[in-house]
Amino acid sequence: MTAKIIDGKSFAEGLRGRIAEHVGRLKQDHGITPGLAVVIVGHDPASQVYVTNKAKQTAEVGMASLKHELPEDTSQEALLALVQALNNDPAVHGILVQMPLPAQIDPVRVIETIAPEKDVDCFTPANVGKVQIGLPGPVSCTPLGCLMLLRDQLGSLAGLNAVIVGRSNLVGKPMAQLLLRENCTVTVAHSKTQNLADVVRQADIVIAAVGRPQMIKGEWIKSGATVIDVGINRIDAPERGDGKTRLVGDVAYAEASKIAGAITPVPGGVGPMTIACLLANTVTTACLINGLTPPSDLTA
Repeated sequence: MTAKIIDGKSFAEGLRGRIAEHVGRLKQDHGITPGLAVVIVGHDPASQVYVTNKAKQTAEVGMASLKHELPEDTSQEALLALVQALNNDPAVHGILVQMPLPAQIDPVRVIETIAPEKDVDCFTPANVGKVQIGLPGPVSCTPLGCLMLLRDQLGSLAGLNAVIVGRSNLVGKPMAQLLLRENCTVTVAHSKTQNLADVVRQADIVIAAVGRPQMIKGEWIKSGATVIDVGINRIDAPERGDGKTRLVGDVAYAEASKIAGAITPVPGGVGPMTIACLLANTVTTACLINGLTPPSDLTA
């Protein structure tokens, strides 16, 4: 068996197209231009690239992109004051403060300061709670992207056994809640789970989000299972002979792709979905802030 490749890059492109259509209707029918404010503190190279890509894609779908770049020595008080100003700005419907932050700033304080109705990353305690009990609102971007890919691949997920390897607040825990909503039987495993390979072998759906390169071996995968690899790990690539590294996921892709029914590659799988779902969440929050029903094809 050779697994079907789940093309997250192509799906994300289609999702951005739908987002652009919804943005156009919000502008035409309601005079609303969804606005996404991104705040970056310092000059972390990876963060700079990520924020630049966010700004570019935000503008491409017709939304307002509001980028705030602050110096490395910015105080916590100054950052919190900016976040409060964005909370009170009616042109802003989504706020994202890029992590990591410099050592003098407490990220928890920053997250707690973001208005829940503008929390497009779904980090605030209020929004985490909404996901837990199924209330309307934004859903963490990466889990939302994973769910969209699974629905596209499998249709109904009801009754399927899903194993999530990873228990982070960013992916593992919200992913579990979303799959429970879909009527899956969900197991959350992690690096300290006993007999992890045997647990994974029971899964119709495997979500790999443990942050360890190629930890999940092909022999762990049930024949025909759907594998969503969230991991992005950079490892040495001596076979290239140029001293450069390469990206791999948390799954041993070459092995697993011979057994799984479908699998996401790294790169090109889940990664492109994250920014697309950030834009989708901004449309969702723009609708909710203005008393409108969010588009059903952009939400969980």
